[in-house]
Amino acid sequence: MLKISSYNINGVRAAYRKGLMTWIEKTSPDIICFQEFRADIEQVPEELKEQEYHQVYYVAEKKGYSGVAIYSKKEPLSVQEGIGVDWIDREGRVLSLEYENFRLVSVYIPSGSSGDHRQDLKMKFLDDFTAFGKKLSDDVKPTLICGDFNICHEEIDIHNPSKQHNNSGFLPEERKWVTDFLKLGYEDVFRNLHPGEADLYSWWSYRAASKERNKGWRIDYHMASPELANKAVEAHIEKDWDMSDHAPVTILYDLD
Repeated sequence: MLKISSYNINGVRAAYRKGLMTWIEKTSPDIICFQEFRADIEQVPEELKEQEYHQVYYVAEKKGYSGVAIYSKKEPLSVQEGIGVDWIDREGRVLSLEYENFRLVSVYIPSGSSGDHRQDLKMKFLDDFTAFGKKLSDDVKPTLICGDFNICHEEIDIHNPSKQHNNSGFLPEERKWVTDFLKLGYEDVFRNLHPGEADLYSWWSYRAASKERNKGWRIDYHMASPELANKAVEAHIEKDWDMSDHAPVTILYDLD
């Protein structure tokens, strides 16, 4: 079994103070795809660096901003930073590792909630990421894309959907993008294993006791080629951990 976790930690130093090491030691994922790492490599706590993982970081040029990382118990065959689009790569948003049997991507898609400019950039990102995703799906090696997509795909993925249609993250054009992206040859692995189940969210606002009331959004995904999606046997959103405004999304794959 291969246990893979996708986790937007909203800053590695803050998550470390809130129990990140305890989560790693208790749950022991084989691979962790981190998003919103928000630190340079020299700022990563030493105790975390000393964990028995191969650690690959892709940090943003802007200090304390964005950034992704992948921790893996097995050494990857190769590493690819970015997708070849200058502004996206300066923000450290996409990191790809290749293994013998599959390719793994950690992605942090921009939020558009801060205004029209960022929403426009988000839509540009989605266009470029479509091209990147298609290139991977056309390859013979299966692909798993883990990360914070900052989009709820269906009404079941967001609380009170009738009031959310004008909000970034649930706009019709964003939801259509997810539908179209899946048609490239990917499957929403978590939803495959929890079809029709409501109130399963991976992000909650810090405001208004949203997590305690489970007023959340499912915006963190494992998007996999069918060969990999069909090998997923268990999927959990680890809501009990409070290191971030997101929860880890952890899936077991039977690759034996």
